[in-house]
Amino acid sequence: MITTEQLKDIKDRADALYRYLQIDAKKIELEEEQLRTQAPGFWDNAKEAEAQMKKVKDIEKWINGYKAVADATEETELALDFYKEEMVSEQEVDDAYNNALKLIEDLELRNMLRQEADGMDAVLKINSGAGGTEAQDWAQMLMRMYQRWAEAHKYKVRISNFQDGDEAGIKTVTMEIEGDSAYGYLKSENGVHRLVRVSPYNAQGKRMTSFASVFVTPLVDDSIEVVIDKSKISWDLFRSSGAGGQNVNKVETGVRLRYQYVDPDTGEEEEILIENTETRKQQENRENALRLLRSQLYDRALKRKMEAQAKIEAGKKKIEWGSQIRSYVFDDRRVKDHRTNYQASDVGGVMDGKIDDFIKAYLMEFAGDQ
Repeated sequence: MITTEQLKDIKDRADALYRYLQIDAKKIELEEEQLRTQAPGFWDNAKEAEAQMKKVKDIEKWINGYKAVADATEETELALDFYKEEMVSEQEVDDAYNNALKLIEDLELRNMLRQEADGMDAVLKINSGAGGTEAQDWAQMLMRMYQRWAEAHKYKVRISNFQDGDEAGIKTVTMEIEGDSAYGYLKSENGVHRLVRVSPYNAQGKRMTSFASVFVTPLVDDSIEVVIDKSKISWDLFRSSGAGGQNVNKVETGVRLRYQYVDPDTGEEEEILIENTETRKQQENRENALRLLRSQLYDRALKRKMEAQAKIEAGKKKIEWGSQIRSYVFDDRRVKDHRTNYQASDVGGVMDGKIDDFIKAYLMEFAGDQ
């Protein structure tokens, strides 16, 4: 049974969200942005119209999110009053409280995602590390973990590139994850993930360590301008195979895009390599590869901007992209994030996609640095 202190806590947090989110100002802003959609010829420029509609929907999400919090908090207070009059049970009061608490925590978490790219969809790429079959199996386990996470959040997942492992697992996979603030949440997964377990692929039953890298970038849409120098693009074609190893096409439908990227600050050159085997049509795979290239170029520009900001804001913590971030130790029943020191003992739950507590711990500690 909840206490009056717990009720006061959620009421205070709801009031704080009202102030932080500037709900009154957002309601006025929403009216103004909705009026723009009613202007004559609004749909003459489809690209600008879609961007405007997205802006309206984004404002509505904040207002509706706060309204859900306010309603749930009020229902909890009423439930507690009704309980005192013996009109509802303890369980009903607790259910109302737990619902309000979840809505508050979800909105508080989303309020941490204030960076330019946080509201975007995400491109998540997993590469198996050294270690052969064991590492490739680990990469596939991570793939399943993120698919389960996305499924629980009702996000859409599309596989844009997939390469089977030699005997089991996968060598690499690229997933496009579409949903509200997918990149804002999944940026916490950037880095090397380490597995320690008794390997089923080792005849001696030895404890083995495997690594896989996860690379997350924002999935940019047509409303964001990204300049691509077409003279620096070259293409290779190859026969592709789909998830599970089935033959997708006996002709060369898989595409490999090579882009000679020049760092605008240092002048250093680097080849960006993107493979796409998503469809049976070569032209569609080319278009998808170009879309993924735009996402990578946008991500690099975003990181340069963040690095410049970090130099100005001296003393803040830095997140090293690509460093080892988390260890999954199966026989010790422990998953630990080395950046936040948050750990969980439900290894099976984590591998089934229950990683929200890791994401929340990361955002609470580092959201201001990103």
